[in-house]
Amino acid sequence: MIQEVDNHFNREELEGHIARFPDTRILVIGDVIMDEFIWGDVSRISPEAPVPVVDVRQETKMLGGAANVINNLCALGAKPVLCGVIGDDPTGHEVIRFLENLGLTPEGLVVESERPTSIKTRIVAHGQQVVRFDREIRSEISPECVARLLDAIRNNLGTLDAIIIADYGKGVISEQMMKGLVALTGDTNTMIAVDPKTENYAYYRGIDVLTPNHHEAGAFCHMEIVDEGTLVQAGNQILRDLQCGAVLITQGKDGMTLFEKGGEISHIPTVAREVYDVTGAGDTVIAALVLGMASGLDLRHAAIISNFAAGIVVGELGTSTVRAEELKKVVNGHLLGSRQ
Repeated sequence: MIQEVDNHFNREELEGHIARFPDTRILVIGDVIMDEFIWGDVSRISPEAPVPVVDVRQETKMLGGAANVINNLCALGAKPVLCGVIGDDPTGHEVIRFLENLGLTPEGLVVESERPTSIKTRIVAHGQQVVRFDREIRSEISPECVARLLDAIRNNLGTLDAIIIADYGKGVISEQMMKGLVALTGDTNTMIAVDPKTENYAYYRGIDVLTPNHHEAGAFCHMEIVDEGTLVQAGNQILRDLQCGAVLITQGKDGMTLFEKGGEISHIPTVAREVYDVTGAGDTVIAALVLGMASGLDLRHAAIISNFAAGIVVGELGTSTVRAEELKKVVNGHLLGSRQ
């Protein structure tokens, strides 16, 4: 039976936990991506083919993939560590500059000269994404790169509260990587949370927290999640098959549902007023969830915090982040509204 959870929170308790965000130490390992946006207007159709002609007005770039998780953690006040792979190319150098602008060092980045830094380019006209094109290699990184990343994790392990695995299926997260990571953390209390890729579910056995969206959860279970019954079936199957501590299934405009190992199922309704763009929302969810737990919140209240954070980013166009003060303001506004 799903228990409906209201988004209620003690204001003083919330602010106390958010104030502890800067004291947390979180490492993110996964696929580093540069998100590029080309913004423009469409006023005509091409005479060469039945496609819109976009008059470009602006171009922007921001960190994506595992690097966007880092971006979200920094916006919320943390000083995390990024482990991933970039190419020896201008985009890889841009990633390093972005990290340095966040006050971070690139110590956990490994350069694989034969692999370009992944770029996702989105063309947006009149607030609508027209097309996306990707420039990347999705094969597994070399064993040498895996070893170097594991060394970087080992060097930071004694100071970590949690590890986030941001798997975008670009080759960083592999069986070799996950076996090495589990071996490193086996004798520690370091929590591991995974934002999963459907093809790699077999690698996540025994992980503390998994945060798939409903499409990814349904794909693992070979079903479409269309109602409460299929949702419960999928969540329980993932828990059972992968022996995870918890599964948080995000459902866009329908909020998120938390499945815990002890059998508790909690549904957290969305707080988003409008859903304009879900780009990067999963990065925000896992960043806020893990920060909440690292600051001392229990899993359910950390999920509520992540739900508020997700509600902010899906109301904005383009990959976005949430700042700690903004999160406090939105939650406090909700608490005041619920008392009226």
